Amino acid sequence: MLLVWILLATIAGGLIAVLIASWLAYRVFSKYLHHMVSLSVGVLLSVALLHLLPEAFETSEADAHTLFALLLAGILGFFVLEKIALLRHSHHHEGDGHHHHHGHDRHEAGRGGVLILVGSSLHNLCDGVLVAAAFLTDPILGVLTATSIIVHEVPHKLGDFVVLLNAGIARRKAFLLILFTSLCTALGGVLGYTVLQQAQTIIPYVLVVAASSFLYISVADLIPQMHERGSLREAGPQLILVAIGVVLIYGVTSFMHHGHDHGHGHDHDHGHLHQIEHSDHDHDHAHEHRDGHRPR
Repeated sequence: MLLVWILLATIAGGLIAVLIASWLAYRVFSKYLHHMVSLSVGVLLSVALLHLLPEAFETSEADAHTLFALLLAGILGFFVLEKIALLRHSHHHEGDGHHHHHGHDRHEAGRGGVLILVGSSLHNLCDGVLVAAAFLTDPILGVLTATSIIVHEVPHKLGDFVVLLNAGIARRKAFLLILFTSLCTALGGVLGYTVLQQAQTIIPYVLVVAASSFLYISVADLIPQMHERGSLREAGPQLILVAIGVVLIYGVTSFMHHGHDHGHGHDHDHGHLHQIEHSDHDHDHAHEHRDGHRPR
């Protein structure tokens, strides 16, 4: 039964986050898509540096040098994958002249879309394991954890939508792709429920790889697009939107950590109170025992 609750929480949470993010991307911000690239930079950098990496280093018994080496390897790995895709595309269209120039630009943008899907899938997989761990500890804590993940996933998935739409991917296809990545949360929930101890040991490494994808996408794909609009008139809004993205993720991350710490504090206080009561009971029992056997 607990597995059913984990599946419901992860699937419903992912679906709600995707629906809200798609509504914001398609209805609210559709006319300002090029401005939303700046917001995505702030969101992705903050998710990587304020959420994923701190979580990886806090929960890992691995050496910090190992995690940083994996971060470097992840960034270089995504660079190699992108370079291979670019070389294959250039070879395929060699000799075609300039007829595919627009398609080539679209393809270059599309590579960032593929990488964002990889990073989001890994991130969602880890979220699912965390939800399962929370449910196994306390069902109420599981619901709170799933709710917190919905809150922090909305701006993150909004950033995903912006990257995919900016890459020229159709709205319906972008929605289906992001919905597919959100299902990885349910997969992580099942993984966490079945092999929690083993799954928890690899979470920090998966988080680092996910962070490397977000960092690479921001630095290699999105920020160069911002530089293409290099006028002073564009610089102000860009900086403001990056700052909004950072503040948004910082606020959500702080809220999640506050709730997490509060939950642990409650469990600690409850356990401490139980120990005191148990100690008092033993003390009274020992006192009665001595009184009952006091020499007359």
